[in-house]
Amino acid sequence: MTKTKKSYDSFPIQWLDTTDSTNSDIRRGLEGLANLSVIAARFQTAGRGQGTHTWISPKDENLTFSLLIRFGQDGIPALAVADALRITYVATLSIRDFLTEEGIESRIKWPNDIWVGDRKICGMLIENILDGHNVGSSIVGIGINLNQASFDPSLPNPISLHMLTGRRYDLEATLLRLYKIICRRVAQLSVPDGYNELEMEFNNHVFHLEA
Repeated sequence: MTKTKKSYDSFPIQWLDTTDSTNSDIRRGLEGLANLSVIAARFQTAGRGQGTHTWISPKDENLTFSLLIRFGQDGIPALAVADALRITYVATLSIRDFLTEEGIESRIKWPNDIWVGDRKICGMLIENILDGHNVGSSIVGIGINLNQASFDPSLPNPISLHMLTGRRYDLEATLLRLYKIICRRVAQLSVPDGYNELEMEFNNHVFHLEA
């Protein structure tokens, strides 16, 4: 992998020019990464989605990154395996918050894709590392179609933020902005009724595809 060093003051964000998968990078560097660290890539050679799906994105067009959340540390409470869906609440609602700030109404396709109307703008791969009956750490991989203007016609329903707004977005500035939103959502895990508020909001925006 090829690294690009950037300074983000107190924000633990590392950008890579090229890597196989940012989720894999987090897993390989797990012991040395701080809580809420992010690894982002301008291009992934083996980006992964749910199941056997892959995430294909042209270089420098979209946001592809992974976030490490360690539970039971740094003010983030321990999380039982039975409650692991709360990670999905945090991640999906963060993307909705970001899109809402852009004037875009979105909804969550179960379990963690983000759709605008009937088209997909964001996908996720959440991988949990268990510690007994708890989730010790979670690696949250996120891919957002940001600047891409056209897609492979074999893909069923993609759309990008650029196609919706007509604007182009700086990858690094956008990720930093989104990172702050995610941190605010993570903080909800530590406040009274935070879990309930996340669950209620998630349920208000989630839908299931009909069989």
